[in-house]
Amino acid sequence: MPVRTLPATEALSRLGDFDTVIDARTEDEYALDHVPGAINWPTLDNQERIDIGTMYKQVNAFEAKKRGAAIAARNIAAHIERHVLDKPKDWKPLVYCWRGGNRSGSLATILGAIGFQVTLIEGGYKAWRAALVDDMPRLAQRLNFRVVCGPTGSGKTRLLQALAGQGAQVLDLEAIACHRSSVLGHIPGVPQPSQKAFDRLIWDALQRFDPARPVFVESESKKVGNLRVPDALIEAMRGSPCIDLRLPDEERVALLLEDYDFFVKDTAHFCERLKALTELRGHAVVDRWIEQVQAGQIPAVVLDLLVSHYDPLYMASIRRNFRQYDQADVIALPDRSTTALQEAARQLVTGLASAV
Repeated sequence: MPVRTLPATEALSRLGDFDTVIDARTEDEYALDHVPGAINWPTLDNQERIDIGTMYKQVNAFEAKKRGAAIAARNIAAHIERHVLDKPKDWKPLVYCWRGGNRSGSLATILGAIGFQVTLIEGGYKAWRAALVDDMPRLAQRLNFRVVCGPTGSGKTRLLQALAGQGAQVLDLEAIACHRSSVLGHIPGVPQPSQKAFDRLIWDALQRFDPARPVFVESESKKVGNLRVPDALIEAMRGSPCIDLRLPDEERVALLLEDYDFFVKDTAHFCERLKALTELRGHAVVDRWIEQVQAGQIPAVVLDLLVSHYDPLYMASIRRNFRQYDQADVIALPDRSTTALQEAARQLVTGLASAV
């Protein structure tokens, strides 16, 4: 059966038309980023691609193509034996590689020769990525965001989780980025995704949201750890209505000690992260904080960090960047309890529903 092609711009909205999306690139390329829901069937694995590329440069293209074809044929045969023998005749796969060339073309040709209805993404992953980036403004502009603002430790992430539990639409950028969005926000042992994967995960979340319902999101800056939030999304957020979440200082300290318990358990790591604030706060202040941490006075350090460092910076940033913050609806939590957060989430969801 002839292999069909599909423009990357159309593939964005038609992934659901296919039974399986197959990424024919190497394991490392796939791990860096891939089309949502794709599985990895490398036509050449990591080392094989390096070896063939070296042969292209050191020998010649013809010899490299012969060797590459032999390896690709063996790998494709293995994929068919492992994954295809039980597929029905009406199985419809979508296949791509880096540019929609030899790697995906070889796999698609063989699957098509078997009799499957195979489709290739024109231009491969490179074209898909470009189409996704171009589509981000459209998705961001069609949604109605409600931005949860509030100083560090006020429970913004917990409120998002409570809202999700109430069935609200939530975009948790920190969860997607695997980072808590501050100098101290790195989560030990949890790497951040690549920028391309971060963009893809955001795009995938945005395109699933119902435009008729609000989307709750935290008041992030342009970067979450090492990852940049797409410009179109940031602009949409900054022009959206805000919610001002407040929590008493002692409750904020307790909440942060719960959420950042790894700093309490590993004070040496906490001290190392505090040193990153030396340029902003000076050696005397940071050295005092480190001495207090080493003396077991962590709650006092956290309170000082909040009041003297994070709060002034946050308020200056939020007023400068979020245009509707001065008209924000205030939610004052009595404490950090699950009950208080669930009640706040319930009020937000029911209040918005009644206003529609």
